[in-house]
Amino acid sequence: MSCRSRYEFAVYHKTSSHKPSPYLIANLRKHEALQKRCGPGTAAHKKAVRRLDSGEGVVDDDDGCRYLVYISYRGLGNRMLGITSAFLYAVLTERVLLVDGGKDTGALFCEPFPGTTWLLPQAGWFSFSPLSRLQGYEGGSKENLGDMLQSGGITVSADGNVSWSAPRPPLYLYLHLSGSYGFHDKLFFCDAHQRLLGEVPWLFMWTDNYIVPGLFLTPAFSDELEAMFPEKESVFYHLGRYLFHPTNRVWHAIKSYYHANLADVDQRVGVQIRVFQKKQPPRFVLEQILSCLRDVKLLSGTKTDAAGGGNGTSSSFSRAVLVTSLSSWYYDRIRDEYGGRISGGVHQPSHEGRQRWRDAAHDMRALSEIYLLSMCDVLVTSGYSTFGYVAQGLAGLRPWVMPRAPMWAADWREELDPRDMPCRRADSVEPCFHAPSAYRCAAGRDVDLGKVSPYIRRCVDVKYGINLVNESSGQW
Repeated sequence: MSCRSRYEFAVYHKTSSHKPSPYLIANLRKHEALQKRCGPGTAAHKKAVRRLDSGEGVVDDDDGCRYLVYISYRGLGNRMLGITSAFLYAVLTERVLLVDGGKDTGALFCEPFPGTTWLLPQAGWFSFSPLSRLQGYEGGSKENLGDMLQSGGITVSADGNVSWSAPRPPLYLYLHLSGSYGFHDKLFFCDAHQRLLGEVPWLFMWTDNYIVPGLFLTPAFSDELEAMFPEKESVFYHLGRYLFHPTNRVWHAIKSYYHANLADVDQRVGVQIRVFQKKQPPRFVLEQILSCLRDVKLLSGTKTDAAGGGNGTSSSFSRAVLVTSLSSWYYDRIRDEYGGRISGGVHQPSHEGRQRWRDAAHDMRALSEIYLLSMCDVLVTSGYSTFGYVAQGLAGLRPWVMPRAPMWAADWREELDPRDMPCRRADSVEPCFHAPSAYRCAAGRDVDLGKVSPYIRRCVDVKYGINLVNESSGQW
């Protein structure tokens, strides 16, 4: 059965200025050939799994098949950002990407690579394969890169060179790149360690981060990435649209809702609401949302206001507001207060109450809402939210971002200043890398990441995060 979203998705978006470079397209075609030659079901993959399971040492081989397994982790937004990061790393290092997503991933997305699967085959119930315990690896595991650096499994010489302490490299290595990773885990972004990782047949990556900006800051990859992405803030736009195609069932739900509620208006406004602090008063959040919408002139009914100005003339036009939230409380109040003045109405597809990880039905509804947001003309999103990041990336839009205290904050007021604007325009379409490494390997010290590159900037919603922006010659 064909994947309808692969061919129909672009119809629901305005013509974009983000064009993939010929070099990116060539690399994607090259990677597709690698996935097909070495992916599940091939002789090369069977041989690689047999060696992994038996513990055979690494031997010279001419099939050129090495693997990167992405371990699914956390909610849908985090996973989509993590998969995109893993895929780009796989392209850069010429590894086959396999996604440990269980039935959930297959229910959500069509296969991105022609003639093969990206889903990791499930190990048997009584298997002792390292692939059978992927969800058991964590920071501190003996197979972890960071742990091996601390325990002596990897030797670091006085001049900074690294090598395996054992006669041969391991068959597999775990990469702990989640938001809570430590200093030694972050050495993943060092050139010397990347050279060492190239000798390992299997890498298992655990991340809930969008680590792409960190790859741009890794000298071993920077030239290749700059050639693939002349427009730096379009990385997720291109890779997300390449990788993620909703299955026909999900796509049918998306199209049905769009045509029933959003199709026949001049402008669609997407409002993505996420509240991480349970003690944050709903009234505070509601006023923030409404103030933002008023300030950026999205609650009026004229084309002049919608464009943020003009020649002083205006004509009536239609607008619809799409609200996505786990709660219906905000939707009810926005609809009650403004619904009658918004010609296209206020709409909310679902309100799940709480987030449920690895629940296929829940994730299918979440994916539908991400794609509906991506079909909007203007986005207002919640800071720190990976759900919003994915929507803005697929849309190719710079959203208006409402600040949020981090989910781990002791007080919902943390990092929030009542004098701040209710929302700020993002500097980039790109998602934020929440937990980058400030350590520069060549210098042997931490640096200010906001000052190391013309296309790296601090995120508007996460003060210690970074994202990719198009180069600004005025600052350099």
